[in-house]
Amino acid sequence: MPRATVRSFRELGLQIARLPGPRPLLVAVDGPGGAGKTTFAERLSVALGGAPVVPTDDFASADAPLEWGPRLLSQVIEPLSQSRPARYQRYDWARRELAEWVEVPAAPAVLIEGVSSGRLEWAEHLAFLVWIHTDRAERLRRGLQRDGAGASELWRGWMAAEDTHFAENDPMARADLVVDGAPTLLHDPQISFVAIPGSEATASL
Repeated sequence: MPRATVRSFRELGLQIARLPGPRPLLVAVDGPGGAGKTTFAERLSVALGGAPVVPTDDFASADAPLEWGPRLLSQVIEPLSQSRPARYQRYDWARRELAEWVEVPAAPAVLIEGVSSGRLEWAEHLAFLVWIHTDRAERLRRGLQRDGAGASELWRGWMAAEDTHFAENDPMARADLVVDGAPTLLHDPQISFVAIPGSEATASL
């Protein structure tokens, strides 16, 4: 059985940059909450020469954690897939309302980062899909460490909604790359990551 391997962000950036097709190349960094998607996307963005990152947290809300797909599709995915700049209104979690407009240039590559960024709704427009795999207990620990113990009910409700979505969309099975979000293999996380075979990740869910 294939084993986990250490890969560099630079190597991955070069691999993505060489992909055929129109620009920008749309790259999804998907995975459940607390998996490590944001950090991975930030480092991949650097490897891609400062590629813009569109967080799905700019669309989601506590009341509608996953029901915002049509807005991201029409405001971001479709314009960029036509090599046009995108423009969307960011959701402000503190004020619980839409806030300022955000411009996204039609750069050589654009990262869509966050829970459900690899949806079937726009799978045809994605040039590359990354799945960040981290086990449930670790994700919950990270979430409560960040948001406080009082957020336990919110996190468990969010995870239940994720379970339903991922069962229907199965982005891990479609991923071009599965990454270990809590690796034990020795590596420098600033410049490298641990890639794992999809079958091993599925077995540990």
